[in-house]
Amino acid sequence: MVKPTLLVLAAGMGSRYGALKQMDGVGPNNEAIIDYSIYDAIRAGFGKVVFVIRHSFAEAFTKIFNKERFGGRIEVEVVYQELDYLPEGFSVPEGREKPWGTNHALMMAKDVINEPFAVINADDFYGADAYRVIGAYLAERGGESGHYCMVGYEVNKTLSENGTVSRGVCSVDNDGFLTSIVERTKIERNAEGTIVFHDLGEDEALEEQTPVSMNLFGFTPDYFVHSEEYFKGFLSDEKNMANPKAEFFIPLMVNELVSNGTAKLKVLSTTAQWFGVTYQADKPQLVAKIEELIQSGVYPRNLWE
Repeated sequence: MVKPTLLVLAAGMGSRYGALKQMDGVGPNNEAIIDYSIYDAIRAGFGKVVFVIRHSFAEAFTKIFNKERFGGRIEVEVVYQELDYLPEGFSVPEGREKPWGTNHALMMAKDVINEPFAVINADDFYGADAYRVIGAYLAERGGESGHYCMVGYEVNKTLSENGTVSRGVCSVDNDGFLTSIVERTKIERNAEGTIVFHDLGEDEALEEQTPVSMNLFGFTPDYFVHSEEYFKGFLSDEKNMANPKAEFFIPLMVNELVSNGTAKLKVLSTTAQWFGVTYQADKPQLVAKIEELIQSGVYPRNLWE
């Protein structure tokens, strides 16, 4: 049985957080969220981890997160996302400083992943059960092209008390397959206690149990081919080239493939609780949660000993 790979998106600079949160210690021995993600992935049967980072902090990152840190338990690869890593014939438009987004970052791994893979954000704590669920699904489906998956979380369990968050809001059919996913970038609980998003201007409400994507997806390698073709179209759109903040999100690509019938995507349920550190003020809650999990035996106090 082929072991799936874990693709970790760690190229973001943490503008709202104010630091390289990919490397920030949250465990009792300065373990980062990445450490717990890798630990959970190893237990779930993943055989390789691929980090997507930037050259600007590569030396500091790879000095910490390498094969030796994980005790040789998992193969490690590093790839890079940069603003000018574009298809032939395209160039960075004047004034563009922001990276091209999560699906562009994912595309950087096409030469080192040839097996089913899960993709995660470096700064999201997904929980052990989430890796078990998606790892089992990827192993079960083998190399079946065009049959993807994601772990869905209820939106009420993914908010921050310290500001708005971005989430891929999902619609799911009666068989558990995704019908659409829309990226909403300003979700919060308002003063009346209702969950709303207002990236379109007026507040629009979301039900408490609305399934959302936390960028925990499972793909097969054909996804890279689809992404390369669609990205060329994205870059050919004058509106995207004129907008210095336009991003090629994973949900954008997934929505296109699902809506045109190229792929199906199963939304998987998990008992895991998501935690994140969008803002510095989110960190104490995560630190406390990890300590609670250590006390209950989910993780050892010294993770890599």
